[in-house]
Amino acid sequence: MTVLSKNPVHSVIYLIGCFFAIAGHYLLLNAQFLAIVHIIVYAGAIMVLFLSTLMLMNLNEETEQHKPALAKISAVVASGVLMLVLVAVLRKADSLPIPLMQDTSIGTIKNLGVVLLDEYLFPFEFASILFLSAMIGAVLLTKKDKAQTA
Repeated sequence: MTVLSKNPVHSVIYLIGCFFAIAGHYLLLNAQFLAIVHIIVYAGAIMVLFLSTLMLMNLNEETEQHKPALAKISAVVASGVLMLVLVAVLRKADSLPIPLMQDTSIGTIKNLGVVLLDEYLFPFEFASILFLSAMIGAVLLTKKDKAQTA
C-alpha cells in the first residue's frame, strides 16, 4: 500500500504500519530491545522527518515533469530482475538446515542490561557524561546573552 497509494501522506502512514509490522517480527524473534528501538527511531523520528519533508515539497501535478519512456522501461526491467532474484532465493530457502536448539535468553532486554552494566559499565557511563556535556554545550551556545540584547 505504501507504493500503490496516490496520496504521499497516506504512503507515509502505510510505511509507519510497515515499521510496526517489522517491530512485531523482532518481537517474534525474541529481540525486544530491537523492536522498541525500531519503533522509537523509525516510526517516531524518521517518519516525522519524512512528513515534514513532504509538507515542504510542492507536489503539484502541473509542475511535475513526466519521465521519459526509457526510464519507465528500465524501471520495469530492474523490478523484474529483482523479482527473479527474490524467487530464486526463496526456492533455495527450503534446503537450509533448521536449528535444533534455540536459546530464548538471547536478545532480551535483561541480558542487554546485564552486559551493559557489568562488562561495559565504564564506557556506558562515559557515553552518558559525554552526551550530558554535549547537551549542556548546545544549550549554552544557543542561549542569548541579556547584555547583548539590551
